Amino acid sequence: MKHFKNLTELHVHNHWDAPEHPLFSMLGCLSECTMGNQEFTTDCYVIAFKKIKSGVFMYGRMPYDHDNGSMFFAKPRQIIEMKDLQFEERGFMFFIHEDYLNGHELHKTIDQHGYFDYEVTEALHLSPKEELLILDIHDKIEAEYKNNPDEYSREIILSHISSILTYAQRFYKRQFIDRTQIVGKTASKFNDALKKYINEGKLQEHGLPNVAQLADQLSLSPRYLSDLLKQETGKTALELIHAFLISEAKNLLRIGEKGVSEIAYELGFENTSYFSRLFKKQTGMKPLEFRKMRMN
Repeated sequence: MKHFKNLTELHVHNHWDAPEHPLFSMLGCLSECTMGNQEFTTDCYVIAFKKIKSGVFMYGRMPYDHDNGSMFFAKPRQIIEMKDLQFEERGFMFFIHEDYLNGHELHKTIDQHGYFDYEVTEALHLSPKEELLILDIHDKIEAEYKNNPDEYSREIILSHISSILTYAQRFYKRQFIDRTQIVGKTASKFNDALKKYINEGKLQEHGLPNVAQLADQLSLSPRYLSDLLKQETGKTALELIHAFLISEAKNLLRIGEKGVSEIAYELGFENTSYFSRLFKKQTGMKPLEFRKMRMN
């Protein structure tokens, strides 16, 4: 797999025109950003908008309607896979070297946008109105990029990039709602995956389930799953795992046949003290206090 440390190397390798700036470049997708079948990594953040004419595009690891444009976001050293797809209408790619952000507010905030940790298959699908808005911001960036740069250029470009990221956050929230209507409640599927994990005896074999394991069962990336669950339930994936386990613990404590340490082990906790702390955090009381209250 090829890794590009700088934008000049990336452009030369793909036979593109030299970048206007050593740390920031942009491409039009009708011809320039066709890279054939290859995987690569860079030291750049990548923001891409594309509209596919033919080929298969996977969303959530399922085929998804791509009549409208889609966007994906990648962070430095994340694997990007490009395949021979035909594009129609307008499209673009921004390559933002991480050093381009030094000293700017985005340097501190860009990683707060969770979609940089999504899989490429979990792209953002835009409505026609959303497309126009993003393309309008693109045009403003392009005008600044292609004009003679001065001391204001970086600030102007990054302010527009920041606007794209904020709009993307809003559009993803809309997409989570739309996706729920298409494929059903993710929270229900998440709880089913948890039940399956427990029923197959994996708690004793592998310990507490983590978000990555359950996300893999649902064919989603961990960050995308957690954000989607947060939209549906107000809780992250980890919070739902804890709530589910404590619910199971309550049932076992009500039955009264097993001690606290046995219950903790049965639910995959490595030690009783961690289980007791989590139980108290979730319920406001220690396991034995909960048992005594239920027995009175």
